[in-house]
Amino acid sequence: MPGSAPTSEAQDRRFMAAALRLSGWNEGRTATNPSVGTLIVRDDGAGPFIVGRGITALGGRPHAETQALEEAGELAHGATAYVTLEPCAHHGRTPPCAEALVAAGVARVVGAASDPDPRVSGKGYAMLRRFGIEVVENVLAAAAEELMAAYLTRSSKKRAHVTLKLALSRDGMIGRLGVGQVAITGPTSRRQAQLMRARADAILVGINTAVNDDPWLTVRLPGLEQRSPVRLVIDRQARLPLSSKLVVTVLAAPVMVALGVEAEPRRRAELDRAGVTILAAETFEGRVALPELLEDLAARGISSVLVEGGAETARHFLDEGLIDRIALFRSDVEVGEDGIASPIDETGIPAGFELTRQAVFDNDRYMEWARAS
Repeated sequence: MPGSAPTSEAQDRRFMAAALRLSGWNEGRTATNPSVGTLIVRDDGAGPFIVGRGITALGGRPHAETQALEEAGELAHGATAYVTLEPCAHHGRTPPCAEALVAAGVARVVGAASDPDPRVSGKGYAMLRRFGIEVVENVLAAAAEELMAAYLTRSSKKRAHVTLKLALSRDGMIGRLGVGQVAITGPTSRRQAQLMRARADAILVGINTAVNDDPWLTVRLPGLEQRSPVRLVIDRQARLPLSSKLVVTVLAAPVMVALGVEAEPRRRAELDRAGVTILAAETFEGRVALPELLEDLAARGISSVLVEGGAETARHFLDEGLIDRIALFRSDVEVGEDGIASPIDETGIPAGFELTRQAVFDNDRYMEWARAS
């Protein structure tokens, strides 16, 4: 059949790797949908070549498959589609992507991650096979699952995926008492941290960090300023000052506060009038109940949360077992006396995590661990 010359495992991995790189372009910008990449690849005997490319559009629609098929046109007939997530099989605002692949006449579909959504799980591949399309599953599945970890966590656990990011000094401190923000890492590490913000749906800090450091929590890399995510403060008693940088810049990037029932109604109303979104949070033993908070965020379409501070908030998430990824920047700076000790370092990573990435940024070391699936 024209367009479907024999393929090798190495070729499948090569094109899937390209589809995964494509999917990363819209990471964090596709609302409740994952950022999926699709390539339509044809081989008429002279070697494979890409005839269609697609990536989940900003806001989540249209899907990657339909865009790739539209670009490929008639060349999709008899070709191979590389999809980083199992094609959807349910009717929503648009027809299923699996149905679109069938209608286009593709001969073969190579998939990476499976979709845990019960409306899709296994059904997308089953539809393709039912119409005689060859399906190859789990090609570079681990890499795809890492890229789509937030979506997969929200789909399977019904809560937001949580990354804990900390910058540690050589003596294991994350700041200094009474000083506010302290520069611990170098400029390259700080730019990397800004990129992490740009890929997240929300940045979370505790009220002590919000008051003492008065952070912006925005993305300030040139060209990426519009990628600032929701800024979320755990503020049980509504202590966030109206004069804080967070409230003053609420029109530049949304701000949410998780308030307990004990929050003073007047303060709640003032924050609401200032444009801050109020989350009515459940409390347990004098703290905001984090499992319920993460469920509420997922219900609002927030899939990924980047926890940036402070030590008490980080420890609370760790104690609750709600961290999915740990990202540590370790510098050679000494904080010394009055330092705020980090709640975790590379020698005390909880059981069940695997080291997945290491890098060096100037004089800083970066280490990342992910919870084993």
